[in-house]
Formats: sequence, structure tokens, C-alpha cells
Amino acid sequence: MHLTAPATRRTAARDTDGMAVASFILGLLGLLVLNLFLGPIAIVLAGVALWRGTTRRGRALLGLTLGIADLVVLLAFMQADHTVSWSF
Repeated sequence: MHLTAPATRRTAARDTDGMAVASFILGLLGLLVLNLFLGPIAIVLAGVALWRGTTRRGRALLGLTLGIADLVVLLAFMQADHTVSWSF
């Protein structure tokens, strides 16, 4: 017995678009704080959104790029400070 209606194509598309936007926001936020955690999450969300065929492909690609940039920034600061974290 189902208590909820089955997911429709419209619901799936909206969820996928939400993942694309979330990856963009988390990737952008990851440039400032918690880049070790937010970067990989942004990368995964963008990858899943692209794999599922989001209509917001640009946002997903930007989220993927920002997620990768989060990790690059972290590595650059780790090399400069010789620590696992960085601060302003």
C-alpha cells in the first residue's frame, strides 16, 4: 500500500534542478568556509544533477567548477600554511 503518490517526471525534474542549484550554492559557500566538506558535496550534487539531465545544466556545471575550485583553494592554502585548514 502506497501512502503517497508516485513521483512524476515533473517532480523528478524539479528535484534535479534543486540539486544543480544546491551544488552552485554549496560550491560558492565552500570558497569561504568548510571547503574540505562543501567542495566534494557540490561536486557530487552537480554530477548527479548532470547525470539525471537537469534543465539547469549551467548551474550544475558552475557548481562542479566551484566544488573543484574549493579543493584547489584548500590545497593552495595547505601548501602555504602547512596545515589542514586555513583562515583569514
